[in-house]
Amino acid sequence: MNLKLSIILLLSLSCLTFLVNCETDEFDDGVVVEDEEEVSQKKEDKIEYQSPYPDPNKFYLSEHFDDLKRFEEKWVKSEAKKDDIAEEIAKYDGEWSIEAPQRSILDRDLGLVLKSKAKHAAISSRLNKPFKFGNKPLVVQYEVTLQDGQECGGSYIKLLSSGAATTDLKSFHDKTPYTIMFGPDKCGNDIKLHFILRHVNPKNGSIEEKHSKKPKDRIEEPFKDKQPHLYKLVLKPDNTFQISVDHKVVNEGHLLKDMNPAINPPKEIDDPTDFKPESWDEREKIPDPTAIKPENFDVPPQIPDPNAIKPENWLDDEERLIPDPNAAKPEDWDDEIDGKWEPPLIENPLCENNGCGKWEQPMIANPEYKGKWRAPLIDNPNYQGKWSPRKIPNPDFFEDNDPFTRITTISAVGIELWSMSNDILFDNIVVTDDETHAYEWAQHTYDLKRKHLDKQAESFVQKMKKIVNENPWIVALLVVVIGLPVSIILYMLCSSSPKKVDDSKKTDAVIDDTYDEPQVKDRRSKLDLNEPEGETEEAAVEGEEISNQEAEEEEPEITQVTEEIKSSEPITRKRKTRKE
Repeated sequence: MNLKLSIILLLSLSCLTFLVNCETDEFDDGVVVEDEEEVSQKKEDKIEYQSPYPDPNKFYLSEHFDDLKRFEEKWVKSEAKKDDIAEEIAKYDGEWSIEAPQRSILDRDLGLVLKSKAKHAAISSRLNKPFKFGNKPLVVQYEVTLQDGQECGGSYIKLLSSGAATTDLKSFHDKTPYTIMFGPDKCGNDIKLHFILRHVNPKNGSIEEKHSKKPKDRIEEPFKDKQPHLYKLVLKPDNTFQISVDHKVVNEGHLLKDMNPAINPPKEIDDPTDFKPESWDEREKIPDPTAIKPENFDVPPQIPDPNAIKPENWLDDEERLIPDPNAAKPEDWDDEIDGKWEPPLIENPLCENNGCGKWEQPMIANPEYKGKWRAPLIDNPNYQGKWSPRKIPNPDFFEDNDPFTRITTISAVGIELWSMSNDILFDNIVVTDDETHAYEWAQHTYDLKRKHLDKQAESFVQKMKKIVNENPWIVALLVVVIGLPVSIILYMLCSSSPKKVDDSKKTDAVIDDTYDEPQVKDRRSKLDLNEPEGETEEAAVEGEEISNQEAEEEEPEITQVTEEIKSSEPITRKRKTRKE
């Protein structure tokens, strides 16, 4: 059997070698030639990154942070201080740095990193030209990588309003006027994706923040996975907006319908001079004045236990607390200043095992108690309804049906943060009026990073599926090399198993015991152990026959063959009937 198994394995190995050789050229000249598809795949796996060109004709601002000299020329760190805050933390002294990500994905790719936490930090850059809201959309897009995650803090950006307050960017602080604030924010379980529009009242010039509704999808993952994420806001001339994360839309709406508070105030408001009359009755139901309380509702909820018995060792005349006999008056005690000194009270030792003082029965729940009685309710005949103040025309009412065109012009982009997380990385900030330009920029930056990360995240099963799909012949090879030999081996093992012969049970009847030759010696030894004394002689004769057979094995070859033929015949022995 071992020889057959070796032959099968040898044949399988030969098949494997043959199939592998079939993949190579018939004539091997010693030169290794890679398959064109394999070479193409290797080139595809190697992601080449080149900083995108910041075309001023396409972008109002385009910053990849890969050029340190350009960054130092365009970006201004704030030197301002916050108002109404302690002096030691009022200064904007957070540290900014241009550096590679902690997890390097693309060669030569750098970003703007907020290095410090628990400090105010602000930095800004002026646009190539002011963005005026007219007949083109506003597209804002940027990347954020929370390299250490985030528990409390923001990573949003501000689009600063054009005007005197933004002339000197070194004075940029939390109260600097902005037009739009956009980006993620988190503190504890409160997670937000801000889109805040500061709308100017066309009637009186006042400014009010308008917040978009909450995103329809959950956005917790960017705060935990420490990977780059792409945030984009598109605000269109038809007053619609769209917010996406990693090219997936998570929020969208209309400026006139989906902002809180609403862009346009109500036409009418409550009269602030109107008050509810004292006699106004808002009660729909009242207790029935004709209802009478039943007598059995007067019982208390608890009563003394009638079955309780005063213990025999109860000490009625002893107090539970007594003056401490070992206490001494302090030497510095002054009766005139401190008053008359009295020793502190301690537990009466006589009450330790006995009750003291006046004995009272313990309280138990009253079985007759039915709860607090309340009169049933009836309709109030004097009910006047819910009172509300009268409405008057809203003196501040206005109707802005096209708020997009009235949004304040943007002149700069700023990042102003207080965060409890450090190493927040910003990258690829663009402001444009064409969504295609933003998409093309993302293709050369964020999409390359995402492609690289997705390749790293491919599971072993996915890779195997890909290999099998690209090389279907591998399935046939595995079947031949593994499946066929295993099947043959299992078949041989099952078919060559020796038949089991049950031990014969000793009885008084004459039976035939037939055994295969390899089992004869073992069977006879067992029979010898079980034979009664009356059969010892017969067993001895059988032993001599076995000894003769062993001796004959040493005879010449012809005799040995003859004996083997004889021994191949079944050995039959008849057992005598046991005598009673």
